[in-house]
Amino acid sequence: MTFAFRPLDPLRDAELLHRWVTHPKAAYWMMQDARPADVERAYREIAADPHHHALLGLRDGEPAFLMEKYDPAHRELVGLYEPEPGDVGMHFLVPPTDTPVHGFTRSVITAVMAHLFEDPATRRVVVEPDVSNTAVHALNAFVGFVPDREIDKPEKRALLSFCTREQFLARHRLAARGVPV
Repeated sequence: MTFAFRPLDPLRDAELLHRWVTHPKAAYWMMQDARPADVERAYREIAADPHHHALLGLRDGEPAFLMEKYDPAHRELVGLYEPEPGDVGMHFLVPPTDTPVHGFTRSVITAVMAHLFEDPATRRVVVEPDVSNTAVHALNAFVGFVPDREIDKPEKRALLSFCTREQFLARHRLAARGVPV
């Protein structure tokens, strides 16, 4: 599968995002009770933040998933770990569908990671999913993330995990050759 990325437009994309982030399957996104205006406001704040960016992943030109990248030295993980040069934080959301495509979410996380590592300054991707989100832990392992430790964030108990460029490339090469990972 091939994906493209474009910056999220908080005004134009708020209605779509509202459907995605308030769906019961997006419970870990923690916006279940958000109104459309709340979603628009949240993404306007991200758009104005030099340390946090939201992108839509496109498949055949249509929005297919949400990706956020952030500087963990300034957002999300400040004071919870010691950031290294080249660290980039990441979130992604694949919306629910009535017609699931086998392997779609694995393709999305692989594309997200490849996109992040296109920037030569990115040395390591950092994630902090809820400790109970076992589905995303499996996806993270698929692309090469290694859990470090559990941390307490204001909104959740999180599993701090890291994936270096080398770990991602090693996993991606194995998967491309059909080797189970």
